[in-house]
Amino acid sequence: MGFEEEAIIRSYDGQGDRARVEDLERRCEVGPSERVYLFTDTMGDPICRIRNSPMYKMLVAELDRELIGVIQGSIKVVTVHGRPRDLARVGYILGLRVAPLHRRKGIGSSLVRRLEEWFIANDVDLAYMATEKDNDASVNLFVDKFGYIKFRTPAMLVNPVNCHPLHISSNVVIQKIRIEEAEFLYRKFMASMEFFPHDIHNVLRNKLSLGTWVAYPRGESFGRGGQVPSSWAMLSVWNSGELFKLRLGKAPLSCLLYTKSSRLMDKFFPCFKLPSLPDFFHPFGFYFMYGVHKDGPLSGKLVRSLCQFVHNMAAKSNKDCKVIVTEVAGHDTVRHHIPHWKLLSCLEDLWCMKALKNELVHEELTKTPPERALFVDPREV
Repeated sequence: MGFEEEAIIRSYDGQGDRARVEDLERRCEVGPSERVYLFTDTMGDPICRIRNSPMYKMLVAELDRELIGVIQGSIKVVTVHGRPRDLARVGYILGLRVAPLHRRKGIGSSLVRRLEEWFIANDVDLAYMATEKDNDASVNLFVDKFGYIKFRTPAMLVNPVNCHPLHISSNVVIQKIRIEEAEFLYRKFMASMEFFPHDIHNVLRNKLSLGTWVAYPRGESFGRGGQVPSSWAMLSVWNSGELFKLRLGKAPLSCLLYTKSSRLMDKFFPCFKLPSLPDFFHPFGFYFMYGVHKDGPLSGKLVRSLCQFVHNMAAKSNKDCKVIVTEVAGHDTVRHHIPHWKLLSCLEDLWCMKALKNELVHEELTKTPPERALFVDPREV
């Protein structure tokens, strides 16, 4: 370890810090270290990833008038222990960046420490963070130095959007439901999921939430008297591309060649309807599917039909949307029915957490089986 620099840690100032934070982001690669690098374009709003959370804060580290580090945090109330009435106040840590020339000098530790202090001042029970499983620097900082516990290994699934619509079986009905119906179904069937947001109504009513859809076999009915079909599936869609863009900064040569060749084939032989990959090397938007739920013997097929529907919706109405993303618990069987491209997906993400106030909540959560379903809040993607 190097020596600790005496940086000033303070709150983010939108007027004075915006350009400097964006410059820092450009210097810090984001993504799986041995596969691809993903760069983010916050479109002039560095705080965009937490702006829709109930409570949020961004801190910056400054040394000799140079901005050398940032960190973001948000606070919300969620379900714990798999029981809807067991709620905890949790703080989410994200966006930790330290300028390359100032790493291993205690800047990251100072930022984490100050953010935890803000959590404690706001009665947070648990703090948690997400990172790539092979991000040794992040894991060492949070687990070894700050005492976080490895909690879950969810799968981040990414699927490209191509210009050709996908076929959806005529035996499947896909129906958009009202926000009130969606909230009722989520609270009835998913409120026991770990990290289910207590303010799900605010999530569904956010302007970035494009809607909620259900799928069920043709010939059956949905929603009469609160009843559901023998098999059904549900998901909601969040337009993350309205907040920030992504760009692929590094990829294997094979990926680049396939992208170029597939687009040429599609251009000159459109009748073949070959699946062409989008241009990932310029900024692009994406849809995030959240609240994915299935029930019944045919529900896996229905989840796939919903994913195909979302793909077609993106291809038809949003030319900027190049990928569909979702995140589910690593052992959740629903992952097997969600189309994804392994090269861009992260099949073993890592969530770590730490008790700040309620040790009992922390202890019970660490004992829950890893196959329990997990609700990933689209406001924290």
